[in-house]
Amino acid sequence: MNNNTQGEDHQPKKESLDSRFNQTLRNVQGLLKGRSIPGKVLLTRRLELFDNSGIQHQSPSYQRSYSQNDAARSNDRDKCMEGGFRNTNNSDSNATVNKLRSSASNIETSAREVKSVMGARSTDSARVLKFTKELSGQMIVVERLRELAWSGVPTYMRPDVWRLLLGYAPPNSDRREGVLRRKRLEYLDCVAQFYDIPDTERSDDEINMLRQIAVDCPRTVPDVAFFQQAQVQKSLERILYTWAIRHPASGYVQGINDLVTPFLVVFLSEYLDGSIDSWSISELSSANISNIEADCYWCLSQLLDGMQDHYTFAQPGIQRLVFKLKELVRRIDEPVSRHVEDQGLEFLQFAFRWFNCLLIREIPFHLVTRLWDTYLAEGDALPDFLVYIFASFLLTWSETLQKLDFQELVMFLQHLPTHNWTYQELEMVLSRAYMWHSMFNNSPSHLAS
Repeated sequence: MNNNTQGEDHQPKKESLDSRFNQTLRNVQGLLKGRSIPGKVLLTRRLELFDNSGIQHQSPSYQRSYSQNDAARSNDRDKCMEGGFRNTNNSDSNATVNKLRSSASNIETSAREVKSVMGARSTDSARVLKFTKELSGQMIVVERLRELAWSGVPTYMRPDVWRLLLGYAPPNSDRREGVLRRKRLEYLDCVAQFYDIPDTERSDDEINMLRQIAVDCPRTVPDVAFFQQAQVQKSLERILYTWAIRHPASGYVQGINDLVTPFLVVFLSEYLDGSIDSWSISELSSANISNIEADCYWCLSQLLDGMQDHYTFAQPGIQRLVFKLKELVRRIDEPVSRHVEDQGLEFLQFAFRWFNCLLIREIPFHLVTRLWDTYLAEGDALPDFLVYIFASFLLTWSETLQKLDFQELVMFLQHLPTHNWTYQELEMVLSRAYMWHSMFNNSPSHLAS
C-alpha cells in the first residue's frame, strides 16, 4: 500500500518535471524559429535578402530587432524556464539536463532554420533606418544602440557605433567632436613622451618589451597581406607600446597585438575604400594616421579595462573563464566533455588562446568585425558571454571531437576547419550561444560541480 502510494506520488512529480522540460524545449525552439525570444532581440522572418552589394535575393532570412513589447513577456518566460530547473533534487535536475542533451538534435534542427546572412542583416534597409535614427539624435541612448548592434552594424556606420559602444565617444553629439579632438591630442602627447625617444631613456624592461612588440607585429594576422605593410606594423607598434607603458599592471602581453586589428581595420575604413586587400596606408596623411591610431588606442583601452585580470600576471581572469567553459560544456554535451577528459586533454591547452585573442586566430578575418559587433554590444557582460560563444564554437564539431585521440584532438583544435566559414556559420554559433545563455545564466547551480 505504501509502495503504491509512493509510486503515485512519484508519478506526478515525474510528469511535472517532464512538463517543465518540454516547456523549456518549446521555448528554445520558439526562440530559434522566431516566434518568441527572451531578452534583447527578436528573430523576425523576412522574404527578401540583401547582400552587401545591394543585390536582392529571393531566399528566406531572419532579422533580429529589439521588441519592447517582448520585454515583460521575456521576464515571465525567463522565470518559466528557470522554474523548470528550480526546486528539484539532484537526480531530477540531472535528468532534465540529460533530456536537454538527448534533444540536442531537435534543437539543432530548429537552429538550422535560422538562415540569415549576418552581413545582409546588418545592411537591411529597415535596420539602417533604425541605426540612422539612433545616431541622429542629440543624445544617443547607448542601450538601444547595443540592442541594434548585437545583430550586426552596417559597415559604414561601424566606426561611429564602436566609439559610442565603448564609451570613447560621448553620447552627447554637441560634445563628441571636442572630446575626440582632445583624446587624439592626448595620444599624440603620449607617443612623443614614451615612444619617440631614444633607447638610452628607456629602462631595460621597456627595451625588452618594445623588442617583443617589434617581433610580434609582423606575426599579426599573417594571412592578410595588408598587415604585412611596414607602415601598418609601425602603427601597431606605436599603439601597443604606448598602451603597455600606460598600463604597467599588465604591460604588453602576447595576444594583445591581435586585439588591435579589428579597431585598425574599422577606423581605416573611414578613409580607405574597397576591399582590405587593395588598401595601402601610405595613401593617408600623417594626421589621418595619427587619428586612426588614437582611436585604436583609446578603444583598446576601453575594451581591456573591462577584463584587466585577463592580462595581469598569470592571467587569472582567463583561467577562471576556461574553468567556466569546461563546466558549461560538461552540462551541455557530456559525451564530448567525458571524451576530452578521458584523452587527457585540458581545456586550458586549447581554450586559453581563444580567450587571449578573442577568436581572432580561429576564424577568417573578414568575419571578425561582425563578431566584434556582438562583443562590444555586450559591454561589461562580455567576459561571461564569451564562455557561451566559445562553448558554441567548440561544440560545432561535437561529433568529430568524440572520434579523435589526444594527438588528433590537439592538432584539430589548433587548426580548426573554419577557413571556408561564412556569416551563416557565425550566425549559428551566436544563436546557440544566446540560447544557452538564456537557459543557464539564471541557473548558476547548473554550472556548479
